[in-house]
Amino acid sequence: MKTVEFTQMKHGNRAEYALLHTLESDYIRALPDRLLQALSRLGDSLQGYQVSRLEHSLQTASRAEDDGADIDTIVAALLHDLGDELAPENHSQVAAAIIRPFVRAEVTWIVEMHGLFQMQYYAHHYDKNPNGHLAYRDHPWFDACQRFCERYDQAAFDPAYPSRPLSHFEPMLRAVLSRTPFDPAVLQERPLAVS
Repeated sequence: MKTVEFTQMKHGNRAEYALLHTLESDYIRALPDRLLQALSRLGDSLQGYQVSRLEHSLQTASRAEDDGADIDTIVAALLHDLGDELAPENHSQVAAAIIRPFVRAEVTWIVEMHGLFQMQYYAHHYDKNPNGHLAYRDHPWFDACQRFCERYDQAAFDPAYPSRPLSHFEPMLRAVLSRTPFDPAVLQERPLAVS
């Protein structure tokens, strides 16, 4: 493989940066493949639940799809806990950073905040505050995050739920991640109505 000659970025030339741009473009296009691999690894991650983290992710996405959610929300539901492996204390923010360039801002906010909102269901068992999410009750996307957590995330630990396989969600994941990053038309898009 060709490599650049420089050892400091400021010493690079146009040809070297053209090479790096080509390699980076190929690497960026392979992001869906890396995310699918990372999701697969969730099958062997955190133990103790009746379902694996992978099954939880598949079930969350399946529940979103069954509820009539749009593609942004379904893909977000699939990826919402992807940060668990490397950032267990702020996994929500990691997952939000991954999807931020490709989905509307509302969905990014939901994923970013879901960890805090989920605490309403269990924090009291750890003698922690279960109501931290209420600080955002006046936020325009508060209800959407509540709905995401109640209907999809907190309910997605049922080994009997008929989740779809990862292969079912792969085309959706690829479609969302093939969008132009930070496209204002996508980031500001209005969601489809969900009853």
